[in-house]
Amino acid sequence: MANKILPWQIIQKLESDNSRLFKEDVIEEHLSKIDIQEGLAMCLDSLITFGVKQVPESKEDGPGLNWEDFKSSALLLIEREKTGHAARDLIIELLNQATSEQWNDWYRRILIKDLRCGVSEKTVNNVAKRMDIQYRVPVFSCMLAHDGAKHPKKIQGSCLVEYKYDGVRVIAITKNNSTTLYSRNGKILSNFPHIEEALNKKEFNGLVFDGEVMSDDFQSLMKQVHRKTNAKTEDAYLALFDVLPIKEFNEGKSSLDTLQRKEVLTTLANNFSDCIKPVEFTVIDFDTEAGEKTFASMNKKALSEGYEGLMIKPEKALYESKRSHAWLKIKPFIEVTLKVVSIQEGTGKHEGKLGAFSVEGDDDGKFFSLSVGSGLTDEDRESFWAAKDSLVGQLIEIRADAITQSMEGENYSLRFPRFKTFRGFDAGEKI
Repeated sequence: MANKILPWQIIQKLESDNSRLFKEDVIEEHLSKIDIQEGLAMCLDSLITFGVKQVPESKEDGPGLNWEDFKSSALLLIEREKTGHAARDLIIELLNQATSEQWNDWYRRILIKDLRCGVSEKTVNNVAKRMDIQYRVPVFSCMLAHDGAKHPKKIQGSCLVEYKYDGVRVIAITKNNSTTLYSRNGKILSNFPHIEEALNKKEFNGLVFDGEVMSDDFQSLMKQVHRKTNAKTEDAYLALFDVLPIKEFNEGKSSLDTLQRKEVLTTLANNFSDCIKPVEFTVIDFDTEAGEKTFASMNKKALSEGYEGLMIKPEKALYESKRSHAWLKIKPFIEVTLKVVSIQEGTGKHEGKLGAFSVEGDDDGKFFSLSVGSGLTDEDRESFWAAKDSLVGQLIEIRADAITQSMEGENYSLRFPRFKTFRGFDAGEKI
């Protein structure tokens, strides 16, 4: 019975039940069939595209279209041997040959890259692994950053530092003289045709550009990203921060380091249109005092100009198509220096140890009054409590996410304050 069920009937069956286990069982029953494997790969592999925006539905039966004929025609679209009017004519020809069920529930869904039955490449790959067969659908993966605040020891040496843009992450892939824009999850983004057109140049063929689509109004941009019709994105531009060959992107690692890839991007910039803008960067040596001062200055600018944060990229790191310590994101933060006015004992597991510092003082024309109990190790709490009498009056540096104002008066406080360090060895000393 399994050999008689047709591909579009399998899709219909997958649509009939939302249970994940049900879908996996259906896939397992039919995944050994070559046409099913090839069809799923064509549809679910994000890097396979057909270069067509509209694929009409069938309203009447044709004589029938076998898989090999569809596949050979689809390859003409994939390789861009058929584009524009020729591609549209080919699709109409295929539509007229297929039965309505064949077209609407199988062939058309492959061409629009959407099976519409709740099955993803990960689902198919899980089943293939369970079946112990070699077949896999490639999973789209780009580089993602770690939180730098959780990995402070990784922030050292010579690094490239960029302002973090608040836009829509876009991976632009140019091959066969055609550009496709993807989200970070591999979803095709079709609402930025002017950006696609700007990258459709022979100089960019075979390259993957990584960046952020930006607009003056982020909220308006988000509303336009996935609109089916009449999307208004003409003011959007692509802020590029990385580039590498398609082959290396697919293999999951670049051959060039961060600075070398920036040099490639700078060379290519001569061919960019106005809607393509390389992201500026600063090289900072975090092992030097000058580097720390430069970083502090960039952090202050990120706060004042509304950037989402800062990106730190070790100079010698490679691009990896996964979450990597080669990219570290840092939220912009406030740093103030205030005087310890009293010491609070901890409670619970911190009883008999330092609980928090009560601090006050002026910083940048604002008077702060607050408690700071985060950012302290157990060792800090014990040693500071033992020396509590000598700590009152000393200055401590505090890091926080933002400045807040008291509802009851003119004093200021800090959102999520964290102890960073003492600023001197004696009361009131600042070094």
